[in-house]
Amino acid sequence: MEFDIFFSISQTPDANGIIPSEDTMYTNFFTQLEVADNLGFGVAWVAQSHLSTETQKLNKKPVIPHWQGEVGLCTDFFQLAHQMFARTKNIEVGSAVMSIFCNGGPIGMAERIGAFLALHGLNKNENRKLNIGFSSGRFEFMARPYGIVPRNNVEDAAWPVLRSQIFLEACDIFLRLIRGDVVSSEDIRKTVLTRDLFRDDESWESVQNSKMESEQNSEKSTHINIPNRWEFEKIKTIPQKWNRGLLNLIAGTHDPYAQKFCNTIYPVNVFNLSITSPEIIDSTHKRMKEDFHKDGGPWKRRNMPRTVFVFINEEEGLSKEEKNIEAKKEAEEALGSYWNALEGTIDPEKISKAANNALIGDSEEIIKQIKERFHPDDRLMTWFDFFNHDSERVCRNMASFMKLVAPHFTK
Repeated sequence: MEFDIFFSISQTPDANGIIPSEDTMYTNFFTQLEVADNLGFGVAWVAQSHLSTETQKLNKKPVIPHWQGEVGLCTDFFQLAHQMFARTKNIEVGSAVMSIFCNGGPIGMAERIGAFLALHGLNKNENRKLNIGFSSGRFEFMARPYGIVPRNNVEDAAWPVLRSQIFLEACDIFLRLIRGDVVSSEDIRKTVLTRDLFRDDESWESVQNSKMESEQNSEKSTHINIPNRWEFEKIKTIPQKWNRGLLNLIAGTHDPYAQKFCNTIYPVNVFNLSITSPEIIDSTHKRMKEDFHKDGGPWKRRNMPRTVFVFINEEEGLSKEEKNIEAKKEAEEALGSYWNALEGTIDPEKISKAANNALIGDSEEIIKQIKERFHPDDRLMTWFDFFNHDSERVCRNMASFMKLVAPHFTK
């Protein structure tokens, strides 16, 4: 089993309702990163976010109106990654996850990766990888200012489905450029909407009606062609000769078709969540054994990192029973704050479900929980800073986990 660490850098209120400053958030992050490096975590994954969620609350359709503070302060993963590598010796660096709709879209992101790794690889002894988790982004509002919006009534009617198709187009561009291809928009997959892409007849009929209305045509279409989102003549990103052995790509999507499509172009791993059912986890592994790009070698369970909350309590002066009581209390408070911020309600059922998938208790309890829930070859993205701004405590929790828990699972 492998143990990575996930950092959210989420600027939310602390236990006293005070939101830490940006300087404090960054300082805490780098302190925790250096501790993680010394403790032996494999990859430091950082959440990426864009644009102020506080400001977005002022708009007509606020996405998370009850959230206080900012979802995340990492808006440019590459700038942060340079500092992360410079401040550490052994740990690798990863984005979890980076939107390829924002900041220049798939073309800009592909070129940034090449530029980063051309510099990172100047040291020929460097073998630490840049792990790029990529997706369409969790919150749609972050991509809208970059032009990812419906362009007409047909696209508006089809938008939930169309947005996933735009992601496939972006993946096609992104991965071909990463591979070093010369491409134009003529080479990229075309989006064709058909009934099978929609959940129900009503949704598909709404799109068909919008199509007929826009064309003043009374005949329904069995398929609707959508023009490419990105139009460009032949391009190739530079630098060109960077070491692709220092790059690891991971798709942040649960869509089996998208996972398979990406792997027709380039070796791409996948993310999954600890709250995902064991059946889906196992079926994904089984499917990826067949679909994983041959250049990536045989598929392994480590190719699918899984996030997991860790609420460990090994604080001095507490009995075993007190440690477990306090750990459960800390988990319920953090998860309750999260759901309240995300949806405006504290949903006991969701808190209970999340708690059942988190690792909670003293080291002995957590060892037992890992043995019960995870495969011996799994790769866990442990999350300690979840709604916790007590950096010293976060570091103690990290140390307790790696010293008291991890040795029971590492070879």
